[in-house]
Amino acid sequence: MEPTVCPWCQSEIVWDEEIGPEEHCPHCANELKGYRTLNIALDDEDAEETEVYEADYEEASDEEADDLRRIWGAEPESMSTLRTVDKYGEDHDLFAFEETVERILDEQEEVPECLHCREYMLFAGTQRVSGEGFQPVNPPLIQGPVLQTPYEMNVYVCPGCFQVQYNLAENDRLQMIKSFIHKKE
Repeated sequence: MEPTVCPWCQSEIVWDEEIGPEEHCPHCANELKGYRTLNIALDDEDAEETEVYEADYEEASDEEADDLRRIWGAEPESMSTLRTVDKYGEDHDLFAFEETVERILDEQEEVPECLHCREYMLFAGTQRVSGEGFQPVNPPLIQGPVLQTPYEMNVYVCPGCFQVQYNLAENDRLQMIKSFIHKKE
């Protein structure tokens, strides 16, 4: 009897040989047979993995197939379609591009993940926000603005889909924390 491990909670499941294998994990109650893995093809050599995913899609029950169509669209697609950079591959050396991206990421202190395609993002610089064009909110609890102008934001760009994201610069994060603590006291 080979032990079964739940792919969701990683618990080992011991089942009775007379009854047969469990359909649901007794620990987390997730369906054991419905677990799907999405393999992202970065080049043409991974075509076999895409075929495995498509086979899972075709073997799914009607309910699961409807869920997959609702989530991924009418036909199963590879997540690599989110990578806008791939369309420039014919005219440019994307291997050199990705090598450079990796070296830049290795030197960054903070490496956020793109919300759109889940690639790691590159720090592009900072942007200063002055009082002009910014209307602060003054929650009654803290009796003042959440952010004091001027403040700086870190700007990140995704090398995969070219989405841009912002987060508060380190000094302004600390300033915000301190202002919340002092206003509460």
